[in-house]
Amino acid sequence: MVPARAFATTPSGTPKPGLRERKKIKTRRAIRRAAYRLFEELGYEATPVGRIAEAADVSLSTFFRYFPTKEDIVLTDEYDALLEAGIRARPHDEPVVDSLRHGALAALRELAGQDRTDLRRRGRLIRDVPAIRGRTAEMTARDTATISAILAERTGRPADDLHLRVIGAAAVAGLQEALLHWAEDGCTTRLEDLIHQTMDVLARGLTV
Repeated sequence: MVPARAFATTPSGTPKPGLRERKKIKTRRAIRRAAYRLFEELGYEATPVGRIAEAADVSLSTFFRYFPTKEDIVLTDEYDALLEAGIRARPHDEPVVDSLRHGALAALRELAGQDRTDLRRRGRLIRDVPAIRGRTAEMTARDTATISAILAERTGRPADDLHLRVIGAAAVAGLQEALLHWAEDGCTTRLEDLIHQTMDVLARGLTV
């Protein structure tokens, strides 16, 4: 997740990026969209970083300032920052699953149509590209730590508390599975509905 402190929040709790962050987001989006276009034309492995930078009209040094590796184009996006900010904006006395549910849905509402298309592409690349899929454990650990830290702030427990880590890991894994399911060919279910289904499973506990 991108640090949510880069975002201000409105009274309603909706994350709102500042001017500097909006400029960064614009550059990140330009690079990511150029990359996704080239991935579709040439394939992920056959697309060099230099070609992506050229297509996005940025220097190679600028590319690496935003994305240290090609995999990072897929493994980080604006949704991560919005999700973190959305969860932080929820009332501290709200049940955890409700905060996760509403935070995830609020983040999704902030994404325009093109961003949602990119999110679906992200899911397909995670599913299909071994180099990206191999780094998802790193992404999961990072996002789990972020959610655990938010819960630690609310509860006063240490961030490495096993109970909080299990909750964070379950939430991250569930949201990723919802994304991968949504990215499957032929899936017509809205991502919002898949998020609701995911959080319903977590709320019930491990029952079938």
